[in-house]
Amino acid sequence: MTSARLGFNARISFPTGGAAQALRDGIELFRVAEQLGYDTGWVYQRHFDNYLASPLVFHAAVAQHTDRIGLGTAIIGVRYEEPILLAEAAATADLLSSGRLQLGLGTGQGGFDSVFGQEPNDGREQSQTRLAAFLRAVRGEQVGVVGDLAGMVAAGTELTVRPTSPGLADRVWYGAGSVASAERVGRQGLRLLLSTILSGQIDDYGAELARAIRAYRSVHPATSPAQVAVARSVLPATSPELRRRYAAYDEERRTQGPAASRPPGALTPLARATPLAPSTPLARPTPLARPTPTSLTSSTLLAPSASRAGGVGTPVPTQLTPVSTQLTPGSSARFTMSPVHHGDPYEVVDQLLADPSVALADDLIAFLPPAFGLRENLRLLEDIATTVAPRLGWAPTTGGRTS
Repeated sequence: MTSARLGFNARISFPTGGAAQALRDGIELFRVAEQLGYDTGWVYQRHFDNYLASPLVFHAAVAQHTDRIGLGTAIIGVRYEEPILLAEAAATADLLSSGRLQLGLGTGQGGFDSVFGQEPNDGREQSQTRLAAFLRAVRGEQVGVVGDLAGMVAAGTELTVRPTSPGLADRVWYGAGSVASAERVGRQGLRLLLSTILSGQIDDYGAELARAIRAYRSVHPATSPAQVAVARSVLPATSPELRRRYAAYDEERRTQGPAASRPPGALTPLARATPLAPSTPLARPTPLARPTPTSLTSSTLLAPSASRAGGVGTPVPTQLTPVSTQLTPGSSARFTMSPVHHGDPYEVVDQLLADPSVALADDLIAFLPPAFGLRENLRLLEDIATTVAPRLGWAPTTGGRTS
């Protein structure tokens, strides 16, 4: 974490019939995260399911309950968004939040072309076409000319999106799932979001992301920030009960892939995971005077590094196996889900320090398990902020905004 910014990604999931409470809990999650010093909170968009569908509306509400924390979308699937309407909504949400929106876009989940009134199309190509139109609109460029002689505005009048929000165009991120797509984002001069899923079968997840980051920065123009955020499942266990809980989540994710940790009533993905051997840390020295999990606190974990073997500046290699997943039964297309970093906070810190992509990134985003409730997520956010992130160079933010 070169600039040491910390965020989290919440799905804002809900059991069938429980959307209203989930939205209120989501606002509370952001409010407490701001108190803990998090720089940014991100939410995900998913249509026709038990997850948040309208991130910009949600963030407009969150903005009324927070003052500083950045409000991110990771991601809005631009393939099904009308570019001008999206630019209008994004500018409005950014103005209501006093310029705190971090607008993450991407291709998004497919399969709904006809529902959104589209002919079958290549989702990536469609997304790039709509992205280009959106960027023109959000930058305040001309998007059209009045041609309807029966309208209330004179024919020939040049049209631009109003309102616009100063600086928003420089806070547009785009999701990438491969080295090639990361390079494309770099050429477009956008900020880069690297998630917990990559295209293809990847053996070393961190190394592959590091290659993507280097490719992105090698072609990014100097006219806008070349910022990179990487998402990770970060689950530091500060009690034996949490250690068992997080290990069970890791096992569920390995065996079920994207179907893991779903709220009651959610749709079942077709994608399935290929069973892999559990991740096993390599042998390492036993830390000196290491506290037991029940006594782990921020004060013990932030003690001088001499209190543990090797110190925090000496990463201990850890073998973490990503999860290879088949898109649909019988399909040759695959993607890889990132490994889950779990164990006691010392182990989690070591794993993250050994990941080259974390060292190269500007932002680390902690992915919260989708089916976790508010209480579980608040505990996880506090444990990350007090027992892991400071060891990665992060300090809580108490004033100002994340740019």
